[in-house]
Amino acid sequence: MTGSPRIAGPLALFDRAIVRALPAIPRPIIRRISERYIAGTTLADACRVVEELNAEGKMATIDVLGEETKSRRETLDFVRAYHDVFEAIERERLDSNVSVKLTALGLNLAYELCRKNLETVVRHAAESGNFVRIDMEDSSTTSDTIELYRELREQGLDNVGVVFQAYLRRTIRDIRALAPLRPNVRLCKGIYIEPPLIAYRDFEAVRANFVLCLRELLHAGCYVGIATHDEWLISEGLRLVAEHRLEREQYEFQMLLGVREAGGNRLVRDGHRLRVYVPFGRHWYSYSVRRLQENPKIAGYIAGDTLNRLFGADGR
Repeated sequence: MTGSPRIAGPLALFDRAIVRALPAIPRPIIRRISERYIAGTTLADACRVVEELNAEGKMATIDVLGEETKSRRETLDFVRAYHDVFEAIERERLDSNVSVKLTALGLNLAYELCRKNLETVVRHAAESGNFVRIDMEDSSTTSDTIELYRELREQGLDNVGVVFQAYLRRTIRDIRALAPLRPNVRLCKGIYIEPPLIAYRDFEAVRANFVLCLRELLHAGCYVGIATHDEWLISEGLRLVAEHRLEREQYEFQMLLGVREAGGNRLVRDGHRLRVYVPFGRHWYSYSVRRLQENPKIAGYIAGDTLNRLFGADGR
C-alpha cells in the first residue's frame, strides 16, 4: 500500500491477473483469504473480534456488510441489525462505534426513505451514548451523503460523522463548505474506480491531496480519523498532529482489520489512539470480491500476505 506505481509495473500485472481469476476461485478459498479481514458472519463474531482489539488497547468500528438494497424491507432489516449491534456493544461494554452505508439504508431507492432510516439509527445510537459514521461510497452518492449529514446536524444530532475521500477533486471544497459545523471526519484515500475528470489517479497526487485535506480539517478544528496504511501518510499525520499540538483525545488513526497490524501496534505503543474497522455479516463474499475488483493492489497485497502466512513468513 505504500509503494509507488512507478516501481510496481510487474506487480500491477500480477494484481490484475488475480482479479481476473476471482470468479473462478471457489468460495471456500475466497473465504480463507478474507477471514483475516472480515470478523465473520454473525454479530457474535464481530463482538469477539472487538473484545480482542480492545484488550490490545485498540478501538473499533463495527460495520454490517451489505449495500445497494433492493426493497424497503431490506433496508429495515439493516436498521434492525444496527439496533442489535448497539445493544451488543452496550451489553458487552465494548469500545466500538458503528459505520453505515447509505445504499444499505435505501439511498438508491428513495432519499427520504434513507433519511428516515439513518435518523432512526443515529437516534438509537444517541440513546446508548454511541456514534455513527456515515461511510462514503462511490461518487454518485457523495452529494446526497453530505446533505444527509448536514440535515442530521441541523436537527441537533452531533453523534454522527462523515467520510471524505482524498482522491476526489471536490473533497477540499466539501471540507471547506462543512467546516463551520466542525464535522467529525474519517479521511481516507478512497477505493472506488472513478474517472480522471473527478478523481486524482496519480499515486503522489492522491497523497498530496490527502495531506492538504488533513491540514484543512485540523485547521478548522475538526476531529479527524486519519485512515490509512500508507506509512508516509502516517508520518505526515503524526507531523501535523504535533504541529497543531493536539492532545491524544483530539484525533485518532484508523486501519482495516488484519491489514498492516505491525504498524497499528506501533502506533498504539507510541501512545496514539487507533480504531480498527470490523466488518461482519452474511454478505462477506460479495464484499470480498467487490473490494478486490475495485482495487487490484489490495488483491495482490492480500494474495502475497496470505502466501507469506501459509509458508511461515512474516509479510507485515
